[in-house]
Amino acid sequence: MNVLLRERPRPDRIRDLPSAWRLAILTVCFGAFMGQLDASITTLAYPALRTGFHASLAAVSWVSLSYLLTLTVLLVPTGRLSDAFGRKLFYVYGFGVFTAASAACALAPSLDALIAFRVVQALGAAMLQANSIALISNAAPREKLRQALGIQAAAQALGLGLGPAVGGLLVDTLGWRWIFGVNVPVGVVALVGGVFLLPCTRERNPGIKPDLAPLRLHAVRWGLLGAAGGYLVLFGPLVLVPVIMAARGAGALSSGLVLTTLPVGFALGASFLKCRAGVGLGLAVAALAGLLVLPFEPVVLVPLLGVLGLGLGAYAPANNAQVMAAVAQKESGVVSGLLNTARSLGTSGGVYLVTSAIALANHSSGRGSRYAFAGLLIVCLLTLAVSVRPSPHAVPDELVDKFPSPLGPQIGPLVRGDDQQRVGDLRQLPRQKRQPREVGQVEREAAHSQ
Repeated sequence: MNVLLRERPRPDRIRDLPSAWRLAILTVCFGAFMGQLDASITTLAYPALRTGFHASLAAVSWVSLSYLLTLTVLLVPTGRLSDAFGRKLFYVYGFGVFTAASAACALAPSLDALIAFRVVQALGAAMLQANSIALISNAAPREKLRQALGIQAAAQALGLGLGPAVGGLLVDTLGWRWIFGVNVPVGVVALVGGVFLLPCTRERNPGIKPDLAPLRLHAVRWGLLGAAGGYLVLFGPLVLVPVIMAARGAGALSSGLVLTTLPVGFALGASFLKCRAGVGLGLAVAALAGLLVLPFEPVVLVPLLGVLGLGLGAYAPANNAQVMAAVAQKESGVVSGLLNTARSLGTSGGVYLVTSAIALANHSSGRGSRYAFAGLLIVCLLTLAVSVRPSPHAVPDELVDKFPSPLGPQIGPLVRGDDQQRVGDLRQLPRQKRQPREVGQVEREAAHSQ
């Protein structure tokens, strides 16, 4: 039993590589991509599922709803358990559950069985996603944290944006079962990568009760609101643009090509555009204002969706880094789960906002689309207001991995560089002995040695 609960260290030859942290980030991105891909890939399979199982649209919709609801509910509890038992352990087991459930979904004999297997698949996805940000914040060097979180956010955006296109392609060529079967070989590769490329958990937080103490921090509360708002604005157009293009008589391929500019812009912004969170949201506000008043022509939609993606991509990792920098390492799993829960709620909110706006316009796609973009603009402005709020412990974007100064509560434990042992809490030390700039670096160096 102890063997099953023990994390396996990385091989020495991998741990000693200068690029070891990049390999860990790549492994985490597999989970980020696959988790978001499976959240949206089933929407194009609804007609085939209705035909194959002779079911109504309402019944088939639970193939998606069961996954999304289970994922949202389990993110925080699995994040807390990973803090207690090991983040690498939960991540590796999560990929095992996700891969096995994907194979079961591909072989499901009935709609009820498929829905049940999707619940199990969401459990595995929760174990992956709840840990993703925590694993990155522990593995990446201090000066590379913002870049690492940007890569992870880009992987999520690509998975979310490519889900409908990949799902449609697989359904048309190989059948609906392959939208789940494709996860199996990818999952096996990622499972092996998790065992050999991820560092072990350095600091654990015993107990299984979710510790919501981080919510007392202003940076965490506002950051979670910002994460929900950002993903609401991101996912809304992913639902709305196909409606706009269909009303214009465009085919699925044309709609997909136009829509692809949004997740691609997000990926580029998250990976390469380094700016403060407010600047990124400013770009998003400008793009949404253009989408609200300009005609829905492809020549207009393509550049504006690209700018919207760039702005949201620049904002998301900066916001995540601010949140993770505000908490101790032992709480990173819970906070990572909270961030992913906020994202999931934002994704659901984007779907609800768009469908409600179209319903409010008596299902008129033209007027309903204007209503939807107006609602998205309002949400983006509110998110911008949150991101530029005054903070008593502001953390510069380029120093997101340093602890705020002056030092406040909830700062992580001080670790001596010579023996890597906890010697106390920063709040309990005399002011002249506090070394806030060295704590995060020492903890990450310890994590890299595993």
